[in-house]
Amino acid sequence: MLDQPLNPGPPDIDAAPIFARADGLAAGWAVSRAPVAYPDAVAAMEARAEAIAKGDAGELVWLLEHPPLYTAGVSAKAADLIMPDRFPVFESGRGGQYTYHGPGQRVAYVMLDLGRRTKDVRAFVAALEAWVIEALAAFNLEGQIREGRVGVWVERKGPGWSREDKIAAIGVKLRRWVSFHGVSLNVEPDLSHFGGIVPCGITGHGVTSLVDQGLPVTMDEADAALKAAFERVFGPVADVGPPL
Repeated sequence: MLDQPLNPGPPDIDAAPIFARADGLAAGWAVSRAPVAYPDAVAAMEARAEAIAKGDAGELVWLLEHPPLYTAGVSAKAADLIMPDRFPVFESGRGGQYTYHGPGQRVAYVMLDLGRRTKDVRAFVAALEAWVIEALAAFNLEGQIREGRVGVWVERKGPGWSREDKIAAIGVKLRRWVSFHGVSLNVEPDLSHFGGIVPCGITGHGVTSLVDQGLPVTMDEADAALKAAFERVFGPVADVGPPL
């Protein structure tokens, strides 16, 4: 599992896909239109990851939304759960600390076989960051990474001031070199819901979204950008039905 800051810097995504399968096979690409309960999603994701490891199923990227909830990663600190009664709280086996999921946030669960790609955890996290940064570029928004802070950030500036807000979180786990969990991109969530936690255990910085940045992006438009960017970084995808 990953619970350490891994930021080797953005890779070059202008060449061939940097994290493609050696055999060129496409990963499944599934989108759930209705909100999915977190326990159901985790169960389906773990089952799919196990099937991939056994060679009984293909890779899958699963896009969905959750009802409002908080998740605690393996490094979560109790003090960072500021409002424990605000939304349901779920323990999660992914790396990282507390995160929020809810409507208007695109969660992408990434079930990839690194044994058929690159057995390099740092390179995988860098590829996930590059994927999100490339998707944001479709809306002329510059996503950035920061040493010691996993995720993707947006710098905001004004006369005499600047700050960095997080627009996407990354938390993954590996089992038998198959990944699960993934990334969450803030499209148009209620940003006040992040106030019940210290997001990812990081103070001194805020959270933002595409709409908060003045970009009236729909979820379908965000999905299209994520799909195009994924193919540039990870290789081809094929549309399939969601596992639930």
